Amino acid sequence: MAYWLMKSEPGAYSWDDLVRDGSTYWDGVRNYQAANNMKKMKKGEKAFLYHSVTEKQIVGVMEVTREYYPDHTDASGRFGMVDVKPLAPVTRFVTLAQIKTESKLEDLALVRQSRLSVLPIAATHWKILCKMAGMKT
Repeated sequence: MAYWLMKSEPGAYSWDDLVRDGSTYWDGVRNYQAANNMKKMKKGEKAFLYHSVTEKQIVGVMEVTREYYPDHTDASGRFGMVDVKPLAPVTRFVTLAQIKTESKLEDLALVRQSRLSVLPIAATHWKILCKMAGMKT
C-alpha cells in the first residue's frame, strides 16, 4: 500500500468541506509530476489532507475511493483526478515547521518539493507523521 499527501488551500476546499460533502473528486491538478502521482494512486490507499498557503499543516486522513480518471475541468483533456473520502481528523495538527525540525523527515517530498500538490509518503514517514498527529498508523 502506498501513502500520499494532498494539498488544498483551506479557503478553496478544506477538511470541513470534505467532511460535510462525505467525498469529493480531487480536480484542478495541472502539474505533470503531481498528476503522475495521482495516476499511481489505488483505491483504498490513504492520504493526508494538508492545508496549504495560510495554515501549512496536516489536518486529516482521507482514503482514495476512485482511481485516476479524466478531470472534467480540464479543457485540454491531459489531466485527471481521483476521488477521496474523509477517514478521520488528526488529533494534533502537524505543521510544516514541525516537520522540518524532525530529522527523520528531512528527505520527505513535502520538504524537498514544497510546491508539489500531490506527494508520495514513504511508509516509514507515514508512521512518523501519524505519531506526530496523535493517530494510529
